[in-house]
Amino acid sequence: MRALAASVALLFCLSSIPPPTAAGEVEIVAAEAYPLGGGEWRFEVTLRHADTGWDHYANAWDVVAPDGTLLGTRKLLHPHVEEQPFTRSLGGVAVPDGVEQVTIRAYDSVHGRAQNGMIVDLRR
Repeated sequence: MRALAASVALLFCLSSIPPPTAAGEVEIVAAEAYPLGGGEWRFEVTLRHADTGWDHYANAWDVVAPDGTLLGTRKLLHPHVEEQPFTRSLGGVAVPDGVEQVTIRAYDSVHGRAQNGMIVDLRR
């Protein structure tokens, strides 16, 4: 009987541990664009995500033109468990003439692309 009670108690404790997906989607906190000349730009993007380790972490962000053209991707090759939020940059992104805004899209290893992106205005 004690073994059964101990098993039930253990199952109760385990069931209260949130699953890995409890980290939720990655959030774009900030994004800045800096012209480099010749139609190229450098983007600095700050993300927040409750990285839990290799099983669930923010793993990339994209720069996307208004027509949906992918202009650049910054892959994030490891979790940032102890560094939140964190900022990474991507330079040499060729933005076509006439494009005044881009959208930053972020990804994590469990949910894929986050529902919300962030628009960055390139007009200064």
